Amino acid sequence: MATPLQQQDFERRCTALRERLNDGDFLANKGLGNEAGIFTFCYDPTLELEARDYFKRLIADADLGKLGKGDTRANIIERNLYDVLTTIAEAKRVLEKLPAQEAKRGKDGLLKQIQRIATPEAFVAAMDWHPHKSGDVLLITGVGEVYPFMRVHNILNNMHSVMRDVPVVVAYPGTYDGGSLSLFGKLKDGNYYRAFDLI
Repeated sequence: MATPLQQQDFERRCTALRERLNDGDFLANKGLGNEAGIFTFCYDPTLELEARDYFKRLIADADLGKLGKGDTRANIIERNLYDVLTTIAEAKRVLEKLPAQEAKRGKDGLLKQIQRIATPEAFVAAMDWHPHKSGDVLLITGVGEVYPFMRVHNILNNMHSVMRDVPVVVAYPGTYDGGSLSLFGKLKDGNYYRAFDLI
């Protein structure tokens, strides 16, 4: 269960994200030099259901904004990493075979097989859309759902050349200190130095 401080921090981040999604410079990826605009929206993992609900409402409001009825200017493109993983497995025609593979090879064998087909490059390709338009924002969710098959820093390392023109927001159930990611606040998820914390 989240503490009052964790809840307060979550609400502060929700407010900050909504403000960013209405900021013209943020939407145009300005002020970051030559860097891709990658931002972390960290939250306590015990608030996962609240985070999912918040993103659902935010996306609905952004959709209304396209009709001139909502408060959010951005066009939010959500990519849930678990959905991306299943899409990749379906495209490779192995999704239905995975339970049998786990029974035959065990969890470690399944992990190796999935990592062979669902590479960071495959994730980025499956998340991309064409053409990117001004006002688009990529929202990455489902980070905890694909662990340990994929670690988000591997995806982000492969995203810089592809997503340089649109801001990327990573919904992260854990912490980011500007140099390393800690999934669930407990598991070292890898070093990454190019992201900016949302606050």
